[in-house]
Amino acid sequence: MMSNITVCARFRPLSAKERKDSCDSICISSIDSESFIFKDEKDECTYSFDKVFYEESMQADVYEFLALPIVKDAVKGVNGTIITYGQTGAGKTYSVEGPSILECDVQKKGLLPRVVDGLFECIKSADESTKYTIKLSMVEIYMEKVRDLLDLTKDNIQIKENKEQEILLSGVTEITISDPEGALQSLSDGIVNRAVGETHMNVGSSRSHCIYILTVQLESTTDKRVKTGKVILVDLAGSEKVEKTGAEGKVLEESKTINKSLSALGNVINALTCGPSTRSSHIPFRDSKLTRILQDALGGNSRTALLCCCSPSASNASETLSTIRFGMRAKHIKASPLVSRKEDKHAKKHGDITPTKDESCDRILNKLRERLEEEDVKLLEELFILEGLFFDVTSGEDLESAYQDVTSWTISSLQQAVEELIYTVEELKRENKDLKARLADAERFNAMRKKTEDSAGVLLKISGIISFLFSWAGSFSPLKMPS
Repeated sequence: MMSNITVCARFRPLSAKERKDSCDSICISSIDSESFIFKDEKDECTYSFDKVFYEESMQADVYEFLALPIVKDAVKGVNGTIITYGQTGAGKTYSVEGPSILECDVQKKGLLPRVVDGLFECIKSADESTKYTIKLSMVEIYMEKVRDLLDLTKDNIQIKENKEQEILLSGVTEITISDPEGALQSLSDGIVNRAVGETHMNVGSSRSHCIYILTVQLESTTDKRVKTGKVILVDLAGSEKVEKTGAEGKVLEESKTINKSLSALGNVINALTCGPSTRSSHIPFRDSKLTRILQDALGGNSRTALLCCCSPSASNASETLSTIRFGMRAKHIKASPLVSRKEDKHAKKHGDITPTKDESCDRILNKLRERLEEEDVKLLEELFILEGLFFDVTSGEDLESAYQDVTSWTISSLQQAVEELIYTVEELKRENKDLKARLADAERFNAMRKKTEDSAGVLLKISGIISFLFSWAGSFSPLKMPS
C-alpha cells in the first residue's frame, strides 16, 4: 500500500550567539501542532507538516510520534528509516543522540537510545514462538567514502544490491547486542570515531553523514522461517554557507563534499516528487554515496520519517526556509513498506552471499538450456549462485513464472553490473586525471630542481676558479722598484 513519508519540523531554542546577533528576533510563529507561519524580509507564508515540534518540545514527544511506529513495525519484519536534515547547528545530532549517548538526563535522551530501548521492550512482549536477534552496524560517509565506525580498518565499504534489490553495505561490521546497556556502549565507541570539526556555527560540527543500522532478525520456532526488519537512523551533516561557517582548508573541502551530497539528495527528491507527466524514469540514486544508501528509504521498501531541524532565528531565516522547502517536497514521496521475504534456512547465513544450489535451480537451468548455448548457461549458472537467484519451484512456484523472474533478475543484475562498471570507470578517469596533474607538477618540480642544481654546480665551479686565482696571485712576491 502506497503512503506518504512522515515529515516533521523541529525548532530548537535560540542560541546565545543568535540572541546576540539578532536581538531575540525570530522568523517563525506557531499556529498549532501542525502549522506555523514563516516570515522574513521578503515574504510571509504558512507551512504545514505532519507534526511541528517547537522549542519547548520534549525528546520523548519526537520519539513517540516519529520513531515509535517504525520500531513497532521493525519487530514485525518491516524496514524503517529516520532521517534528520537541516543546517549546521540546527539540532540534528542532539535530536538523534541527546547531550551524550551514555550519560544524560532521562528527559534529554535522543532518538537513538530510545529506539534501542523500544526494540528491546517490543521483544519482551512478543510472541514466545519467535526468537529475536538484534544486530548493530555504524558507518559514516566522509569525503564520499563509506567508513565503518566499529572497525576503522574498513575505510572504503562498497554499496551493493541483493536479489530483492535491497541496498547492502558489503563487509560492514555487525555486532550482536543482547541488552540496551551493551548497545549504548557499542554506539558510544563508534560515535567517538566519527569525524567532527569546529566552525563559526558549531564547535562540534559533524563533518560526515552518520548512519546507524539496527537489524532485527525474527525466527519462528514452529516453522523455522526467518525474516528481518531494520531501523536505520541517519544523522546528516549540516548544509553550510562558507561565509557563515568561516570554513577554510580541510574544513572547506569537507563543506564542499557535504553540500554536494545534500544537493544530490535534493535532486533525488525532486525526481521522485515531480508530476507523472514530467517525471523522469531515471532517479539519480547513484550520484552520491548518501543517495545510494538511502535508495530503499526514499524509493523502495521502507517506512520513512524525516525530521527537519531548524533555527528559529531571523539571522538564519534563509537556511531555515531552505530546510522547510526541502521537507515540503519530501512530503510527496510515496513509500511502499512490505514485510521482508521469508528466507529458506539453507540460503544466506551470517552474511554468506553464496547460497546452496538445489534441484529447483537445476530445473530452471535446464529450461534455459532449451533456448541458450551451453556456454551461456554456465555463465548464467555462476551468476545465479553468486546472486542467490534460485527458487523452490516444488513449493508451488510455477516453473515458467520462475524462469521469467530469474531471467528478469539476471538482466537487472547485468544492468547493475554495467552501471557499477561505468561508475568505476568514471572514478578511475577522475583519479587518472588527478594523477596526471600531480605527475605534471612533479615533472615541473624536478625540472626546476635540476636547473637549480645545474646553476649551483656552475656557481661552485666559478667559485673554485676564483679561489684558485686568488691563491695563485698570492704566491707572487711584490716587485722591488730600482733605487
